[in-house]
Amino acid sequence: MRAVAVAKPAGEPELMRLPAPEPGPGEVLVKVVAAGLNPLDWKLADAAGRGQAEAVYPLIYGVDFAGKVAALGPGVTRFAEGDAVFGQPKQGAVGAYGTYAEYVIAAEDGVIAHAPAALPLPLAAALPTAGQTALSLLDAGGVGPGQTLLLVGAAGGVGSFVTQLAAARDVRVVAVTRGVGETEMGALGAAETLDAQEGPPTEQLREAFPDGVEALIDLASGAEQFAEYAMLVADGGVAISTVHSADPQSLAARSVEGVNFVVAPDADLLARLAAEVDAGRATVRLDAQVPLADAPDAVARNRAGRARGKTVILV
Repeated sequence: MRAVAVAKPAGEPELMRLPAPEPGPGEVLVKVVAAGLNPLDWKLADAAGRGQAEAVYPLIYGVDFAGKVAALGPGVTRFAEGDAVFGQPKQGAVGAYGTYAEYVIAAEDGVIAHAPAALPLPLAAALPTAGQTALSLLDAGGVGPGQTLLLVGAAGGVGSFVTQLAAARDVRVVAVTRGVGETEMGALGAAETLDAQEGPPTEQLREAFPDGVEALIDLASGAEQFAEYAMLVADGGVAISTVHSADPQSLAARSVEGVNFVVAPDADLLARLAAEVDAGRATVRLDAQVPLADAPDAVARNRAGRARGKTVILV
């Protein structure tokens, strides 16, 4: 099969021909239609290259897929051949079950679900990591109708899903971006958009919300900037960082819950995400669709921070 992988530690991703996997007991073989590109893809490869994670070489990139069930291992009952599915592959050493490939193995009891009917199947590849993260973040934030969510880093893949899902719950989303304006974020449901290219717009926010906001979800800031944004959270609120910038102890001193968030993907969460999409509460904001052969260039673009929304790799 064709796959995009690195041949050795610290290598560059390239198109290769590798043996196709075969499903074992309780496993599903998926013919990949598209893979979703995430920063996690190259971060995992980098960590493996530094010896910080167990890896298999050639190391196949990718953690998100959408495709059709091609074959079933013994004992599989949840799926049938030909089912449209999306999710994440079987767990293992980094690169052993990457999704930038024509075929991938998923565990029947792992992170795999029937794909949402409301999306073309290739677009479903953009959902698993970013969409599950967004849905879990909103669960952790606990914001409801009429409340205000300050969302920092709102223009990326996770942020675009958080914006849509929160707005669908009648939450007032205040989006902080770098160079992405009100028209684009407003189309996703943001009530207001502020630019952080010159630094955190905390004065504007303090004037607009003198009583504070109920929740902060920060997808980008280091500890110092996160602390500035967290000062805008009202007593009893929650301040969440996805990059481990929260100091829960200092936040608790002023009655704000501080959370360093880590997503826990599973099939139920994935199924909930599909239901949100099928109900029209979220869709994919796509930056690009690229063929498998161009995936290394797309990874480089993502690594350089030049992507907006999601990129899917057509296999």
